[in-house]
Amino acid sequence: MAKSKEKQKEKIDKKAKAVKTTAAAQPPSAADNMAGYADGTPLDRVQYLEAKLILKPDNFTSVQAFRDFGKIVQRTAKKLGVGFIEDREAELRPQIREIIFGDTSDFRLYNNAFILRRRISYVDGFPVGDPEVVFKYRHPDEQKAAAVDVRPQIAGKYRIKFKAEALPLKDQVGGYRILYSHNCQFGLSQVHEGNRSSVTTLVKVFPALATLKKSDDEKIALVNEGIVEEVLLPLGELDFGKGIVAKCDISLWRTRGEHKSLVGEFAFQVKFDRKEDVAEKQKKLVAQFYVTLQNDVENWLALGVTKTAMVYRLKGNEPQSHE
Repeated sequence: MAKSKEKQKEKIDKKAKAVKTTAAAQPPSAADNMAGYADGTPLDRVQYLEAKLILKPDNFTSVQAFRDFGKIVQRTAKKLGVGFIEDREAELRPQIREIIFGDTSDFRLYNNAFILRRRISYVDGFPVGDPEVVFKYRHPDEQKAAAVDVRPQIAGKYRIKFKAEALPLKDQVGGYRILYSHNCQFGLSQVHEGNRSSVTTLVKVFPALATLKKSDDEKIALVNEGIVEEVLLPLGELDFGKGIVAKCDISLWRTRGEHKSLVGEFAFQVKFDRKEDVAEKQKKLVAQFYVTLQNDVENWLALGVTKTAMVYRLKGNEPQSHE
């Protein structure tokens, strides 16, 4: 009888330990952090709307295809009474940027809704400026995204951008879904630790990842050995009225070396102090433009994917539900 009770107690202890371990692997809940982050800082709030259309790469064989797409954007804007100011750079050569993603061998960051990216700009074939590090937590629930403290532990400057990202529905044209992207950006030169590929270093810089660390020997590596070359062309500004102006651009992602085209993207971004202060008329016009443009470029659209997901798919890893 005593042995039976001991075995039962062992089972209960194991179950409790398993629950505790599972809970520890999750980011803090919105309820845990409603009052603010651990140091008392209020939760970040959404101050950007970034609307994206993911595009099939087939049509993008020259810069003229970028400009042709821009003409469609202008026609859709004119049809709806949205102002459009063309960017002078639209007639110049596209910008070239190199992008890589870092993750553990089992893609633990991505599978827990985190993304770690580095981007370098090139001018006339040479890298310029400080490489930009972007760390983000992306989730369909706004409060969960806000609750994750993405601030880095570095001595230098950094920038927080909390975005509502609009994407088309996964299986049909004419609607949209929202992902909340809680971002931190800074220059790579501000990370002074010697071993930047160590998970220990990563956790030191980004404490939000502490629960994902398994051992001191873990490394961060290039995701699927893929280096992305981004070809980007600014198109102009969309004016929705009442100060709601959005820069828009179009880009193509392809692998460096093989020049395998992965995916294209049209995007426009609006910044505001508080989303509650944006007039209803402008909100409706932005949504109407976004949905109408989907219908006008239906043959260009690639549904159910994101740019990041395409990189993670290079060797077969399927994107998770947060995408």
